[in-house]
Amino acid sequence: MQQLFLVAAIICFGMAAIKFLTARMTPNHAPAPKAPPEKKPRGDVLSPEEAKRRMEENDAALVLDVRTQEEYDQGHIPGAVCLPNEEITADMPIVFDKDAEILLYCHSGRRSAEAAEKLKKMGYTNVADIGGIIDWPYETTTD
Repeated sequence: MQQLFLVAAIICFGMAAIKFLTARMTPNHAPAPKAPPEKKPRGDVLSPEEAKRRMEENDAALVLDVRTQEEYDQGHIPGAVCLPNEEITADMPIVFDKDAEILLYCHSGRRSAEAAEKLKKMGYTNVADIGGIIDWPYETTTD
């Protein structure tokens, strides 16, 4: 009887060891682990260098900060006008020429992308997204 229990114990121990070892192995048929998704660059966002060049070449370019007034007051690109993304509607308080060069930015780029799409749908033809002020390496002001 003791021999039967010993054999059963050895079999159970052996099965547990096999289960443990095979769980740690990658089967031959398993797909290779996927790489994390790459952050896709948005092709419609101007680099800070390109945006600065456009601002310098075109004094009439409108630079819109689409963050909140509080964020704008904490620091913004010189010459930028605060027009929060939420206020960009068909009846917005400021109206621009449909072909005016409009450069948009926010904190990280999400709101400026939304604002650019809204303006394009409203018929503005020369809209460019600068992205986020967090990536702006040039001067900012609180004036």
